[in-house]
Amino acid sequence: MASWLALGRAPAFAQKRELTFLSWNHFVPASDDELRKQAETFGKQAGVAVRVDTIAHLQLPAKRAAEAQAQSGHDLLFVADADPFLFENQLVDMGDVIDDLGKRYGGWYPFAEEAARTKAGWRGVPWFWVSFPATYNMTHFKKAGLEHPKTWDELLKHGTILKKQGNPVGIAVSHCADANTTFWSVLWCYGGKVLEADGKTPAINSDKTARVIEWYKELYRDAMEPEVLSWDDASNNRCILAGKCSWIHNPISPYNLALTKSMPIADEINHHNSPAGPAGTHSAPPITAIGIWKFSKNGQLAKDFIKFLFQKDNFDSWIVASNAFNHPPLRHFADHPIWAKNPKFAMLPKEAEYAHPRGWPAKPNAAVQLIQVNYILPDMVAKAINGMPTKRAMAWAEDQVKLAVQGKLKEGGAV
Repeated sequence: MASWLALGRAPAFAQKRELTFLSWNHFVPASDDELRKQAETFGKQAGVAVRVDTIAHLQLPAKRAAEAQAQSGHDLLFVADADPFLFENQLVDMGDVIDDLGKRYGGWYPFAEEAARTKAGWRGVPWFWVSFPATYNMTHFKKAGLEHPKTWDELLKHGTILKKQGNPVGIAVSHCADANTTFWSVLWCYGGKVLEADGKTPAINSDKTARVIEWYKELYRDAMEPEVLSWDDASNNRCILAGKCSWIHNPISPYNLALTKSMPIADEINHHNSPAGPAGTHSAPPITAIGIWKFSKNGQLAKDFIKFLFQKDNFDSWIVASNAFNHPPLRHFADHPIWAKNPKFAMLPKEAEYAHPRGWPAKPNAAVQLIQVNYILPDMVAKAINGMPTKRAMAWAEDQVKLAVQGKLKEGGAV
């Protein structure tokens, strides 16, 4: 007894079982507070300790890769977009949880299913998706005598006027998640694609992609500031909250922050659905899921915890904590009154009608996630903005896509 007392911890037989969850730093911090609160409640009911670790979302790819390599780390992990495909052989099958929750809560949205169901089965439980509309300053638009843009071409025209007024628009062209999200949306709206439907054949080198690159170059020159080439995911939030930017392509997090901090600019901020293009309206909202590592020794307990998070009262409380940021992947949760309560949120659920997983028209796969985490798409645009001929920039991107398809890219660059 004296030996373990000296070490300051209980012997193995007396130590409390621990369940661990690796997640992101939520853009609405109250959401993480609610998650930890629910984890504590579950832990008390199950007689275990539940630890939720959160890190910056851009650090997650390296952390996940390290745990997969070491076969050691957390039990549960936050995955997004095509991560379930990238780690397909490392994650537990979640089909039993999926069936149970789907039957109870009206079924899963197709785009959420596509992002978590691989050929080997369900490698994650879709957790939430993030509506990705436009966020704009109504005062700046009114001063310029403009309505909010309905199309990307109209954004370019409006943005040229707004920049001259001192209120540029802001779309990241950098190594951040927002840069990927917007590029997929714009590319699809102009009829372009990164991969053919087979998920193997590169399709990035096309006249439609060239048109999108030229649109970006004009937008950068006439409607934005050079700083967008080095933005992180919070930069556009800061730009609109500072009263500088007139329009950003972003979720409602800056508006929520303005409300939380009682910033006067909250009255000026509003949202509208993501713009359309010649090929219609398309959106690439972040789609998240919860996975369980195969090396976890707490597999069933981890599944029970996920089911606990999806109990209707718990999930509803989590939606409220995020102030409408967290959109449910299950149909019966989508009728929460929060979206009707605030007129500035009313259009958000409609974004589900335009949503596709990254890679569309191909199904998500490991190559898609490698394209994402290596920022091939914004890098292609940045090269063209910085003077590389558009055809050369597309050829470079095509080569990178081929490497991703062949599995010759890792998270962070070529092998």
